[in-house]
Amino acid sequence: MVLMKNILLLWSLLLLCSWAEAVAQDFHLQPIPQSYVGSEDSVSVPAKYSLQVGAALQESAAEQLLCSLFPDAVASSGFSVCIGVKGDKSVRKYAARIPKKPEGYYLKIDKEGIVVAGADRRGAFYGVQTLAQLLSLPKLPLAEVTDYPDVPYRGVVEGFYGIPWSREARLSQLDFYGRNKMNIYIYGPKDDPYHSSPNWRKPYPAQEAEQLKELVECARQNEVLFYWAIHPGKDIRWNTEDRELLMEKFESMYRLGIRAFAVFFDDISGEGTSAEKQVELLNYLHHNFVKAKGDVAPLLMCPTEYNRLWTKLEGGYLTTLGNKLHPDIGILWTGDKVVACIDKPTMQFINPLLKRKAFIWWNFPVSDYVRDRLLLGAVYGNGTDIKDDISAFISNPMEHAEASKIALFSIADYVWNMKAYDSDASWRRAIRDLMPRHAAALQTFASHNSDLGKNEHDFRREESEQLRPALKNLQDAYCREGKLDAAAASAVNEECEHMIAAANQLLAADENPAFIREITPWLMQFKLQGEYGREVLRMLAAQCSGDKTKFKNAASHAKALQVLMTKIDTTYNQNGYQPGVKTGSCCLQPVFDLLYQEAVRRDSGR
Repeated sequence: MVLMKNILLLWSLLLLCSWAEAVAQDFHLQPIPQSYVGSEDSVSVPAKYSLQVGAALQESAAEQLLCSLFPDAVASSGFSVCIGVKGDKSVRKYAARIPKKPEGYYLKIDKEGIVVAGADRRGAFYGVQTLAQLLSLPKLPLAEVTDYPDVPYRGVVEGFYGIPWSREARLSQLDFYGRNKMNIYIYGPKDDPYHSSPNWRKPYPAQEAEQLKELVECARQNEVLFYWAIHPGKDIRWNTEDRELLMEKFESMYRLGIRAFAVFFDDISGEGTSAEKQVELLNYLHHNFVKAKGDVAPLLMCPTEYNRLWTKLEGGYLTTLGNKLHPDIGILWTGDKVVACIDKPTMQFINPLLKRKAFIWWNFPVSDYVRDRLLLGAVYGNGTDIKDDISAFISNPMEHAEASKIALFSIADYVWNMKAYDSDASWRRAIRDLMPRHAAALQTFASHNSDLGKNEHDFRREESEQLRPALKNLQDAYCREGKLDAAAASAVNEECEHMIAAANQLLAADENPAFIREITPWLMQFKLQGEYGREVLRMLAAQCSGDKTKFKNAASHAKALQVLMTKIDTTYNQNGYQPGVKTGSCCLQPVFDLLYQEAVRRDSGR
């Protein structure tokens, strides 16, 4: 019995070591830091340690986070954990190591203790976030991290059409931004009536106002600048009464704790589109509200001509903004089109017109124009040489808040350190971050749910890339010659089995229930799609071997699965724009349907 216990203990220790090694091998700091110098040596945080917090960080988000990580500090100990900002006595000896960039930090871990020295309060917070990630390892590596962001403002605009995020979703998002070093959130859901027409002139009802206060406090705890946006252009009257009503609305939001404001003039027509009137109003707000308050962030505006395709240079709209709008007011820009990737030529066109660095609003992974699809693919296509050309880079996400985190994770990675950004590696890490215990299943699902299909903005994404060669070979061999490519069929069948298993595992998962609720209709469809593909392959195999009975059975099953998929498509997600549930629509479904139709045609002798 003693021998058995010893064997079990040894086996447990071996498993623990293997797990620890696997964790260490898969571990990456997020976002990738500018400089990480580590060694193979490590240290364990002892039972007793002291905590030193610089005077400038008292009651800060950085202090709160640090105390949550080290809750049992004693007055003095050989191992010290020290945090401060440049100028604090606590980190004076490290002053030369602190990056001379906003939001930068220096982190050092050695045998004697841990030091986090920030260029400012937000930098110190980000240093502690990096430390929090390192503390997830079995032991702390002895390391020095020197880090700072490439882009000043990084984050999200909740600016989509459709069902606004819930209170719980927004709170989860703000925590996510803090962990991923994103520093701005713009509240501007198009279907919030108190943000836009008809009620932008009215204050929020008590319940909604309390929820906004809660969001502002959560943003503060995560060092996120909470911008509240108003969208008055649909019915604004360019008179003193509406101007004062707008000022009153800003005052009511200020009383809720909001200290950052934006005015949107996008997607409107009529009187509200006047550049001269917009400039007059915005400059008034800048001087009489932003500057008068003294503690309000720079004003932001979304122009009516917010992309190059819609720009009429001869009309002078953007020139008027560039020449007359106060230079402290940021101007949002989506790129060459409503939905487009951002590169050097994009910025070389717009910045001279605006006479300032554009504030990039990237319309991805927003899906309000392809609502029957999930956009879970990698983030790629933006230039890695534009950090000095932009003042900000914010993402407009899907109405599915948890599902959007796959893209948002990678966007945070991209804007922090552009040169180090690897889209595929970041995508894989994003999936592990969202569903660590079901990452393999989610990767299978996400790899076939990334393209938008044909759409009004001509914006497409890669989908089913690894399976494309096998699908092509299978289709070519069968449709041209009536033959079954055995290797291709085997690869496709294996992926169909993976699809079925992945859907089952995710539907049954007790991990991240909010995410699973969002994607359940697509998981149900994905499972049927895998079963459908498997039956189509059985049809081809039976036909090529001359087994009519097996062909008939497989064809009957495939037809039934088509009916079930149609039921899913016509039952769930029945919005008024692009209703339904599409999965694998770029490659899988078209190839499976084509092969099914060709097999039926050949069987009938036509």
